Amino acid sequence: MPATTCSIRFPRLLLTGAAGGLGRELRTRLKPHCDVLRLSDIADLGAAAPGEELSVTPLEDRAAVLNLLEGVSAVVHLGGVSVETPWDPILQANIVGTYNLYEAARKQGVRRVVFASSNHVTGFYRQDEVISPADPMRPDGLYGVSKAFGESLARFYFDRFGIETVALRIGSSFTAPRDRRMLATWMSYDDLERLVVASLTAPVAGFSVIYGASDNRTKWWDNTSAGHIGYVPQDSSEQFRAEVESRQQVLDFNDPAVLYQGGPFVRTGPFE
Repeated sequence: MPATTCSIRFPRLLLTGAAGGLGRELRTRLKPHCDVLRLSDIADLGAAAPGEELSVTPLEDRAAVLNLLEGVSAVVHLGGVSVETPWDPILQANIVGTYNLYEAARKQGVRRVVFASSNHVTGFYRQDEVISPADPMRPDGLYGVSKAFGESLARFYFDRFGIETVALRIGSSFTAPRDRRMLATWMSYDDLERLVVASLTAPVAGFSVIYGASDNRTKWWDNTSAGHIGYVPQDSSEQFRAEVESRQQVLDFNDPAVLYQGGPFVRTGPFE
């Protein structure tokens, strides 16, 4: 059963990064919201289901990305490198690729992008702080830096060209939280769907930043400023607390991953 019953339907939606973990989940969840769902990745997308279009498109290929956005009503942009890696892959997919996507959106007349940013844009805030999108970015690695670039680029394309973006600083979207950090960062797949659909269908989005998390008891992020999007999470990590805490009873406070919101990302790398 779908998590949302929104009646707005798009002629053609584009989902990039459709072969990734969240992409595979949203592939089935977005189809009821559009006549045609165009799916893009460089990995295997399998066979096209009814109402799907498949495209193998490297984000760093500007001409290919321009063609990818032809006839598209809106974009859910999950594509790119999603973990801390050496710089060159991040540069090509997350920097060059994001520029190519926004420039293609401008040329093809696409008016709204839902951009998968990351909580790692602010990963060097401590876990004993509650922050909002108004607080300065503090990336916890090169991946976080690339997402900070993406948010700044999206802001520029809104201010200069009027392309609306909802930048989703996604926490940890899995079936269940895997550790005590994720009791704060977890977002259920149903809430992921609610967040993406709200971002696509809000009457006025402008340039908005919202943290992607469920209604967890432990909260590091204040989404008040993005209330106009209409995202209301329905799930919580609390049902998993006892089991998670029983597996991880002792925390090492000499470990930066325990102190900072970015978790292990704050000590990943550098790479040669």
